[in-house]
Order: sequence, then C-alpha cells, then structure tokens
Amino acid sequence: MIDRRTFVTRVAFGLVAAPQAAHAQPAGRVYHIGFLMPGNYGLNRDLDLESFQAGLSRLGWVEGRSFVIEKRFGATTQEGLKTLAAELAAIDVDVIVTISTPAALAAKQVTSTIPIVMAGSSDPVELGLVTSLAHPGGNVTGLTNNPGGHFVRKLIQLLKEAAPGVSHVGVLWDSANRAEADLLTSLQAAASVLGMTVLDGDARDATAIPVALTSLVRAGANGLYVSPSSLNTRETRLIVDFALANRLPSIFGDKRFVSEGGLMSYWIDWLDLRRRSAVYVDKILKGAKPADLPVEQPTKFEMAINLKTAKALGLTIPQSLLLLADEVIQ
Repeated sequence: MIDRRTFVTRVAFGLVAAPQAAHAQPAGRVYHIGFLMPGNYGLNRDLDLESFQAGLSRLGWVEGRSFVIEKRFGATTQEGLKTLAAELAAIDVDVIVTISTPAALAAKQVTSTIPIVMAGSSDPVELGLVTSLAHPGGNVTGLTNNPGGHFVRKLIQLLKEAAPGVSHVGVLWDSANRAEADLLTSLQAAASVLGMTVLDGDARDATAIPVALTSLVRAGANGLYVSPSSLNTRETRLIVDFALANRLPSIFGDKRFVSEGGLMSYWIDWLDLRRRSAVYVDKILKGAKPADLPVEQPTKFEMAINLKTAKALGLTIPQSLLLLADEVIQ
C-alpha cells in the first residue's frame, strides 16, 4: 500500500506539534466535549474520533486532565440522533462536535445555546445551520464538506479515465438526505459533457439499497457512483460486493470503501475535517463565540485506487491516475 499523504502529514505535524502544544489552556477546569455520530458512520468510526482527539492533543489539550469526551453513537434515524443530542444537552456539555449533516441538524434542534462544531456538514447555509459561511450568527460553526459542483465533474471524469467503457453511470444516493438534494442534477450535468448518462438509484433506507442497485443494472448501468451518505457507509460491504459481482467499475465518496474492495474514490479528506474541527473547539473553550468563527470549506482532497479490484474487473488504470492517487492498494 502506497500512502504518500500519511508520510507527509506525519512529518508536517512533527514539525508543528511542539509550538502548538505550548499554547496555554484554561487552567483548573475539565471541559466536557460532546461527540455525536450517527450509527456506525463510516467504516471505522474510531478513526474519526481519534483524528479529532489528535487535533486537540496537538493544541496542547490533555484528555482526562483538561477535557473528557462524552461519546454518543448508534442512532440510525434522525429522531434517534435527536435523542442522543438531547442527552448531551441534558448533561450540559461545553461544546458538541457533530459528524455528518444529520448529526449537526439534530444538535441544532435540541440546543440554541451550547456551541456546536460541525466536523463536516453539507450546505450549512441552505439547511439553516448558519446564516452565512463568513458570519454563522448563532451557536453553530465548523467545517462544511461541500466541495461544490466542479468537484462532481471531477468525479465523473476520473471514473471515465479509469474505465473508458462506462457510458451509463448508476448513482446510489438518498433523496431523503437534505444534504444530497442537488446531487443527481449536478451529476447529470457533469456526465452530459462527457457523453454519459446518469441513472437514478435513490435509496432511502437500508432495505432499499439492494433494490436500487438491482434496478440500476437492469436499466443498463455499467458504472456506479456511490455517495458518501451515512446510509451508504453503513452498508459498505453490501454495496462493494454487489459492484464486484456485477462487474461495475465504481467510484466512491469515501476511501474506506476502497479498502473494502471498491475500485476507486475521490472526495475530501474526511479525517482532515475531524482534525481541523479541534481548532474550533480550542477557540470556543478559550472564549470565542461560534457566531464569530467563519465556517471553513474543504482544503484537502484525496484519491484512492484498488489495483486488485481493477485487475478483477479487467481494467488497466492509466499511469497518470496512479501518479495522482494518494493511496494505491496493490
């Protein structure tokens, strides 16, 4: 496995960790940080939590001495997330860190006073989480994971480069997820430029995913894009196995799909968002108000390719793509 980013990141953090750790922390108090995540979000929720913890550590915070994390996982519905968020509000945590748009929305529903830091959320302005990116205006701030329409075009281009024979791209997405409202339209516009057709594979719950995938194949899909929704990431094994069994070259919005056998991924660096959210928590615990902290957009992106899967699909990945990849699984 080749992972240049991991090496570069470790070196960079090694150079800056010492000065950051020297920053003085508020003395004499142990802060309680809520950490809200839906279900088994992603393929390894521990990585998300560990990345956030690492971000705090680099800023000089010591777990157990200057802060403790109140973790809430397991909910697979919006109401379930709201219940977990209410638990955090009831114990009066100092700040709530949310993983995913549904988690941010749930936290916003239960409190207008406890600071909320989004460690990745789509379209926070459109969803009413903040007034604007520059001036959030309430108790919510943090990072958005919305890379914009140009990024969707890049996804389609990469899939076409890896698998030139793909002409009909099936899209597995969740129309009930407000964060994905414009996804299909953006993908259709991007695909049309390349002479490709997008097929709608809307799935609103786990039981609908195999039905949607089967319908896409019957409709003529010979390629697949899987959105990085919390619903899809909970069903990673099912989706990857289906794509392999039906010989569908697929591109995903989370590189952890690729670790499980998916062909390729291209999206924001999710763990970077978790690390960067610690900066917001640091500032808030030192007295800053969420309303005054601008929401940041993604700055780091990553591509992963699974050569074993490419071989199984009879694909030869161009060298140009391999050189662009941050991680290549042999």
